[in-house]
Amino acid sequence: MKTEEKIHQLQEMEQSLQQFLMQKQAFQAQLMEAESAQEEIRKSDVVYKFAGNVLLRSDRQAVENDLKEKNETLLLRIRNIEKQEESFREKIKKLRTEILEEVKEKKGKK
Repeated sequence: MKTEEKIHQLQEMEQSLQQFLMQKQAFQAQLMEAESAQEEIRKSDVVYKFAGNVLLRSDRQAVENDLKEKNETLLLRIRNIEKQEESFREKIKKLRTEILEEVKEKKGKK
């Protein structure tokens, strides 16, 4: 693969990494919101939940279970993204090293 192609591939990988980071950030925000809601539910005697555009009184335990399940799903997604992020960072580092070595070789030949 030519150096120019590697540079292009590196740029694409960096963009993908940015997308992973944005997804991770969004999931972390949702997780914080769900955790905050769990704390509020523990303090309340009466719990309400949105059903479409309507706010309905709900069973406290059912809402807590829903939030717990949501938290677990979000944590799983965050961990998955972190694994992908780590993999991409390693690939990017390797590709950068290859590109730098090729550029040094080309400069040495001139």
